[in-house]
Amino acid sequence: MRQYLIRSVVVVALLSCSASHAAFKAGPDGLPESWKLFRINEKVAATKFTMPEQAVLYAQANNSMAGIIRKQRVDLGKTPVLCWRWKVKASVARADLQTKAGDDYAARIYVFYDVPAVQLGLSDRLKIKLAKSLYGAEIPTAALNYVWDNKYPIGTLRANAYTDRTRLLVVESGNTKAGQWLSEARDVRQDYRAAFGSEAPDVTGLAIATDTDNTHGDAEAWYQEPRFVAKAEQCSAL
Repeated sequence: MRQYLIRSVVVVALLSCSASHAAFKAGPDGLPESWKLFRINEKVAATKFTMPEQAVLYAQANNSMAGIIRKQRVDLGKTPVLCWRWKVKASVARADLQTKAGDDYAARIYVFYDVPAVQLGLSDRLKIKLAKSLYGAEIPTAALNYVWDNKYPIGTLRANAYTDRTRLLVVESGNTKAGQWLSEARDVRQDYRAAFGSEAPDVTGLAIATDTDNTHGDAEAWYQEPRFVAKAEQCSAL
């Protein structure tokens, strides 16, 4: 439960951000406008985020964890496809998505969902109620992580080692394509159904993270802003 509650800090940051649909544009703090830095544990060093060139976010992790987060309500009936581009220097060599000690990724995209409480088990409802009492905010009740893994095959789907309310889906793996910009398109409605076995509720927000705090290594990644469209073919026009 402690790890579940620590992760609810992410949600507090999410709820304080505003929605945006434009390409990354540097704000006064050096982060993309409408995105906010989040840290799961203030005792852990923060991954550094900068914008070295227009519309590109650069993440550098050194035994660290942090991400950027944005609140965004999305009607998946209209725009179910999430598009983004990313690049990594290399995957995290010691990562293992099946263990807490290996829960690190050179690049990952979070999608947060608003699952009705009636669809949750008693244990999850109690945890969420406690988190709300501690942090005073509405929190997403499910999340899907698209990750660049080190060894598991593309398409691997697993529960997160910390909580089964978060599922991990391997979109890229290994180092064969490291150093290359890759374009991704995922139907997050279909992916939610595959991950949780039920119809997807609305999306409430997105996050981007590069982390190496569990494996104590290094990672570098570059991102271009994720956005929702009606069909995958529209991603290439962005």
